[in-house]
Amino acid sequence: MSFAGIPVYKAKPYQKSPELAGGAGRRHPFIVVGSGPVGLALALAMARKGHQVTLVTAFDFIAAGSKGICYSKESLDIFDGLGIGKRVVDKGVIWNVGKVFWGDSPDPIYQFDMLPVKDQKNPGFVNIQQYYVEDYLVDALEAMDNVDIRWGHKVSNMVTDDEGATLTITTRDGDYWLDADYVLACDGSKSTIRDLMGLDFEGRIFEDSFLIADVKFKQERPSERWFWFDPPFNKGRTALLHKQPDDIWRLDFQLGWDVDREEAIKSKNVAPFIKGLLGEDIEYTEDWMSIYTFQCRRMARFVHGRVIFAGDAAHQVSPFGARGANSGLPDTQNLAWKLDMVLRGNAPESLLESYNIERTQGADENILNSTRSTDFITPKSETSTVFRDAVLELAGEHEFARPLVNSGRLSAPTPYHISPLSTPNPDNFAQGPKPGHVCVDAPIVMQGNNGWLLESVGEEFTLLHFGDNPPPTNLKTLVLPDTGLAAERYGAGTSYLVRPDKIVAARWTQANSQDVEQAYLRATGKKE
Repeated sequence: MSFAGIPVYKAKPYQKSPELAGGAGRRHPFIVVGSGPVGLALALAMARKGHQVTLVTAFDFIAAGSKGICYSKESLDIFDGLGIGKRVVDKGVIWNVGKVFWGDSPDPIYQFDMLPVKDQKNPGFVNIQQYYVEDYLVDALEAMDNVDIRWGHKVSNMVTDDEGATLTITTRDGDYWLDADYVLACDGSKSTIRDLMGLDFEGRIFEDSFLIADVKFKQERPSERWFWFDPPFNKGRTALLHKQPDDIWRLDFQLGWDVDREEAIKSKNVAPFIKGLLGEDIEYTEDWMSIYTFQCRRMARFVHGRVIFAGDAAHQVSPFGARGANSGLPDTQNLAWKLDMVLRGNAPESLLESYNIERTQGADENILNSTRSTDFITPKSETSTVFRDAVLELAGEHEFARPLVNSGRLSAPTPYHISPLSTPNPDNFAQGPKPGHVCVDAPIVMQGNNGWLLESVGEEFTLLHFGDNPPPTNLKTLVLPDTGLAAERYGAGTSYLVRPDKIVAARWTQANSQDVEQAYLRATGKKE
């Protein structure tokens, strides 16, 4: 298999499969396809739940090139649950503030804070090259005895039925076959699994091209997201600047639609953009160059019988807003606990349909915000341009206009407004996350030790109660004082049923055991 043009960060060992080496084949409960952040995270989530994991990937390396770099607080919380959160934060560049510039003014017309609710464990965002994240996930997987990563094993065919699928795997030693009850397709935007099933995306491809120039230089700049409309070094278009670890900086320039992609990434053509932004005297080295277009698309469904799609294999959004991996990682968190319960016989198979219902909502929310960002960044008519420029002009002087400035609404957790797993809330809450919303973190004290609420909730169904006398239940119960910051955020005397993916399934001002039991049955698909 050839991957000409893809730079290698770390080679991984190809090994002949047991099936080709004369071993007896077996049926797998599931096969993960794909070794990007989403496939690796899903494999790790299932492995940590005690399942035997087999992951197949056509690559026999971790690819270099920064690719995705921005990881949101929600993703960082997910990484914590996978045991790699500290490595990501320690290596990454922490930032919360973004600034928007217009024209040649050195002063921003608008700035925003990606962590408006303070006193949470993780920051609003961390910038880190994708290959580091993949490397950390692989390290965690390779340390486990119940994980088999098959590097250089490409899916070349698939036959499905009501009971699962048979995958044809092509390797340098020949073909072999894997039988699985479920196939978890995490094989990216050019998904082989999707193509083999004759499925496609629905949505829009925007006629514009953007240059990513990751360059290495030393210069004192704040760890902030800087975005320009109509800067002097890219007149009539946009630019973006992000800091990464190792003195690598992400520079992003709008080029227009009609460009020669091969010419556009040549050093002589990239240099004017870089020097225009950073200064003529800047000394830098190129790290990675690429051209991309905006795409806002998704599959009509993510669950197709025993084949389940996640991440870029299921949906695509424009990079502005950092919604790629930050929408794929919640896919894995949503799917892992549900598949775990189904495989263990603790929930009906129909529970997996709620993954489709909830995560298509997540995709639609991201596509909506990404499309709005794209339309603002690249107006498609003279009228739209006039409106955009009027908003930018007003934003420099008037507070009311600043929220209208859309330089890429950044990724935030998607609430599940419609979910068969949520219990409608009859109570009148003054604060606290609603059913279908992700939990808010807060500092807490447990057994005399300082900690964080989300860490204490853990990776299982939990009854979270503030105050005395929680309703009796067989579920894990976390009892916290009815005073303090956590109680302020959730409400004194309240109870919350929290799912393993940190989503609120139900909440009460006065709960009893029957309430909790009924809500749990609903949240696990055992009761409509």
